[in-house]
Amino acid sequence: MLPFVVRRLLWSVVVLFVVVTTLFLVMRSIGGNPFRHGPLLGLSAQAWVKYGDPQPQAIEDNQRRRYGLDRPWYRQYADYVESVGRLDFGPSLSYRNRSVNDILREQGPVSLELGLLAIGWSLVLGLPLGILGGLRPGCPGDRAATVVSTIGYAIPSFLVATVLIWLFAIELDWLPPTGWEGFDTKLLPSLTLGLLPMAFIARLTRAGLLEAMEQDFVRAARAKGLRRARIVVVHALPSALIPVVTAAGPLVGVLLTGVFVIEDVFQVPGIGRFYVAAVSARDYPLVLGLTIVLAASVIVANLVVDVVHRLLDPRIREHAA
Repeated sequence: MLPFVVRRLLWSVVVLFVVVTTLFLVMRSIGGNPFRHGPLLGLSAQAWVKYGDPQPQAIEDNQRRRYGLDRPWYRQYADYVESVGRLDFGPSLSYRNRSVNDILREQGPVSLELGLLAIGWSLVLGLPLGILGGLRPGCPGDRAATVVSTIGYAIPSFLVATVLIWLFAIELDWLPPTGWEGFDTKLLPSLTLGLLPMAFIARLTRAGLLEAMEQDFVRAARAKGLRRARIVVVHALPSALIPVVTAAGPLVGVLLTGVFVIEDVFQVPGIGRFYVAAVSARDYPLVLGLTIVLAASVIVANLVVDVVHRLLDPRIREHAA
C-alpha cells in the first residue's frame, strides 16, 4: 500500500504542476487590464473591478512594476511557481491590502463547510434510498426513490434553489432565504448543493446492491443460514458501495462547480463569489490561487478514493500483489 500511495503522491505533484502552468499561460493570454478600477458591486466596499475608468499612464506603470507585471512572462512564471511552492499565492489586485491567502483563510472555511454539509445530505438521503431500491426493487418505496433521484439528477441546481427559496422562505416563512450565520441559514444551500450527488449515490447504491445480491458469495452466505440483515450489511453492502466510492472523486468536482451557483443564489460569503468577481476584474493572482486550491482539492479527493477503493476491493489488492 505504501508504494502505491507514494506513486500517487508523486503523480499528483506532476498533475498540479501541469495545472499551474496551464492556468498561468491561459490567464496571461486572455488580456485585460486589472488596474482600471471601479466599485465591485455585491461583495465589499474594499473591492474593485474594471469598469473602463482610465488612470494616468504613470500610475498604471507604477502598479505594474509593483506587482511584477512589467517583467517578461517567463520571469513572472518562474516567480509564481516559486511562490506557489511556498504556498504563497501573492497579493490580490482587486482587493485593497488583502492577499490571496487572506481570502482563502477567511472565505475558504465557509465553502468547505458548505461542501461537507452537502456531502452529509447526499449520504444521509442517498444511501437509504439506494439500499431500499436494492433490497425491494419495484416496491412503492423504490419507485418513489427513483422519482426523487431522477428529479435531483435532472433539474439544475439554480432552479431547485429558486423553488426552495420560494417555498420555504417566502410562502411558508420557515427558513431565511440567504445568509450563512446559523443552521437555519445553512440548511437550504447545503441541501440544494447535495441533491445532485444524492441522486447519483442513490442510483449507484441501488444498482450495486442489486448486482451484489445475485453474487455467489451472497448465495453461499444464504446457504449457511445467516440472517438477512447480516448478509446485507457484512457481505452485500461493502461490495455494492465500491462504485459509490469510485465515483466520490468526480462528485467532488461536481460539488465544486455547484458551489459557484449556490453561493451566488443564497448569498453565501464563500470563495465561489470571489472567484467570479476576480475573473471579471482580471485579478490574475486571485483567479490562479483559487483555481489551484480547487484543483488540489480534486486531486486529493481522487487520491483518497483510490486508497479507499484498494482497501474495500480485495481483487485490486490481490492484483497489485
